[in-house]
Amino acid sequence: MICRILAGCLLAAALSVQVLAQEVTKPFTDLTEYVDPIIGTASSPELSNGNTYPAIALPWGMNFWMPQTGKMGSGWAYTYDGNRIKGFKQTHQPSPWMNDYGQFSIMPVNGKIKLSEEERASWFSHKSEIAKPYYYSVYLADHHITTEIAPTERAAIFRFTFSKTDSATIVVDAFNHGSYVKIIPAEKKIIGYTTRNSGGVPQNFRNYFVMYFDKPFTLSKTWSNHRIHDRYEITAEHAGAVVGFKTSHGEQVHVRVASSFISFEQAELNLKEIGRDDFETVKQKGKDAWNKELSRVAVEGGTADQLRTFYSCLYRALLFPRKFYELDASGKVMHYSPYNGKVLPGYMFTDTGFWDTFRSLFPFLNLMYPSLSANMQEGLVNAYKEGGWLPEWASPGYRNIMIGSNSASIVSDAYIKGMRGYDVNALYEAVLKNSEQAGPLTAVGRAGVQYYNTLGYVPYDVDINENAARTLEYAYDDFAIYQLAKALGRPRKELSLFARRCQNYRNLFDTKTGLMRGKNKDGSFQKPFNPYKWGDAFTEGNSWHYTWSVFHDVQGLINLMGGKDRFVAKLDSVFTLPPVFDDSYYGGVIHEIREMQIADMGQYAHGNQPIQHMIYLYNYAGQPWKAQYWVRETMKKLYRPTPDGYCGDEDNGQTSAWYVFSALGFYPVCPATDQYIVGTPLFRKVTLTLENGKQIVINAPENSDSHVYISEAKVNGEIYTRNWLSHTTLSQGATIDFKMSATPEKQRGTKEEDMPYSFSKDEKL
Repeated sequence: MICRILAGCLLAAALSVQVLAQEVTKPFTDLTEYVDPIIGTASSPELSNGNTYPAIALPWGMNFWMPQTGKMGSGWAYTYDGNRIKGFKQTHQPSPWMNDYGQFSIMPVNGKIKLSEEERASWFSHKSEIAKPYYYSVYLADHHITTEIAPTERAAIFRFTFSKTDSATIVVDAFNHGSYVKIIPAEKKIIGYTTRNSGGVPQNFRNYFVMYFDKPFTLSKTWSNHRIHDRYEITAEHAGAVVGFKTSHGEQVHVRVASSFISFEQAELNLKEIGRDDFETVKQKGKDAWNKELSRVAVEGGTADQLRTFYSCLYRALLFPRKFYELDASGKVMHYSPYNGKVLPGYMFTDTGFWDTFRSLFPFLNLMYPSLSANMQEGLVNAYKEGGWLPEWASPGYRNIMIGSNSASIVSDAYIKGMRGYDVNALYEAVLKNSEQAGPLTAVGRAGVQYYNTLGYVPYDVDINENAARTLEYAYDDFAIYQLAKALGRPRKELSLFARRCQNYRNLFDTKTGLMRGKNKDGSFQKPFNPYKWGDAFTEGNSWHYTWSVFHDVQGLINLMGGKDRFVAKLDSVFTLPPVFDDSYYGGVIHEIREMQIADMGQYAHGNQPIQHMIYLYNYAGQPWKAQYWVRETMKKLYRPTPDGYCGDEDNGQTSAWYVFSALGFYPVCPATDQYIVGTPLFRKVTLTLENGKQIVINAPENSDSHVYISEAKVNGEIYTRNWLSHTTLSQGATIDFKMSATPEKQRGTKEEDMPYSFSKDEKL
């Protein structure tokens, strides 16, 4: 009897797993139902499972909103294990490590006036929390209030549902470091500004906000440093306001909020995005805006979890870089410059780090959103003209973090893939300046550039940290400049210069270990050498991660390693080596190390960017089936539609864009070329609707968890054996048919003509 019961339980469990893994035969037409903004929020400084927050916003919106569970000033402003909400914050935070700027919060409270975050905080449950890209709702248990938010690009509408009380209040917190509020009871209005920021702004930076209530105030007081004042206006180190109402049971109070980096008057103009719309109309418009963008990529034939993961990643890929421009009274585009503090015409975008996002986020925008991408290039022109340098990490202005001058990749990839309508010659001037000068910050221009341009590498022993990583990235960036120079018809002398410099990666290759290694000024390799040592000569990684950072000349790297067989063996080693590490440079385990360790994929550290392209390099060595296997393994093991669903920092859309591209079946290993490297499609069918109205249809009808290998491919009906797809072909619309198999096809994609572009193989100077 017990055996029969046990057998029945096992069968039920097996059937349950089978049901959970079943394909969705009729996907939701409302694709936002697959998006979960909570994914990645179960994170901490010690372990990142995304380091995300629920961004309640429109695609690329200037302002985001979020529930705040963390303390004021903490980058971890919302974490899944937080159990009390302190306020609902307007945020511009790109990541917890960069922290926030232009922030203020609103918090409804019942009963006694409570001003400080800890006093006004309320317990909540995720069971009563609804998070959509365009809508957020939560029940605040301590106050018996439900809060709802629906955003526009620069404004939002709140709906607070109160109980019966004569002491309902709403606390407005303009945060510390210098703020201002003014209550105008006759207009049921509050205005104010916040100056709190985490850096990267001029001295005159302010975020001006206006808010209108639909119910007269029975209480109107300002406060500073948590002390109440009986006056309507206050400027203080930490200013705020509190307004009160008498409410009946279930009564709803609405608040319309907008902000501007330019002025109060501009904030009023931004509020017109809501106009006379009620809450439900704003909410529906937000849903429609998201569905418009999400439906550009229609997938079929996946499980519910795969659909949730895919569309949640797509949502993240459509948030940054954010719009940092506003529309004046005549509808003209203008912006407050985070580079010189002036109000100027034209586009501006911000909150992205090119070290992360040059790899796949920007190539995705260039493929799917070329008009927006062209506007972003115009924004870079403006940033250069206003600040004198291209930003490498902007939030909102220059930030002194990360390495490289990967703005060259951003500029070159866009132009090569057809973006036009902006001053590309100014951008070429900017990338040339970067290639010759160190900037005002270590992360602007090129640190160590004089060494690099004379020796061909940044030395290990000249007190410039992460020198090997800088050398490798500068070499790729020089390739990007070479490509742009060629496209612009620049003189042969310039082409030759950057053709030579893009080969500087060779100077760090150690033939004894077959790995990249720091090199001293005298030409000797640094000693002792531990390929498992994180940091030091490398950036947030070790030699096993950075050795593959030769995006533009993989064949050259193959040759250095002694041929394709040795190259493949080295690639294999990344997965078979144990996840050991040397953390002595940092003096402790940084979260990126821990994320590699727990992923159980050897030295493959997908949770950080330097190695994310590496799997696709099997295609350059004639063994594409290994790329197919490891791409699918990475998607399966390291991405989930859960609060701990990422395997490291999501990083402004980059880690998400990796998944989106990989699920489509191709990936941009080398931006600034026309090629995407073939991997393995995740779904049975995907239809991409391009901006020009053309469609890319990707069919893989035999696709399944076991059928991960491509046995045959056709492009527009013709047999296709190459390991890459052309951007030019795709942008004209294409049908790609993949025949999938459970066993690898080891004859396909093995010929020399099937190999992707490599500089030393394909360039003739």
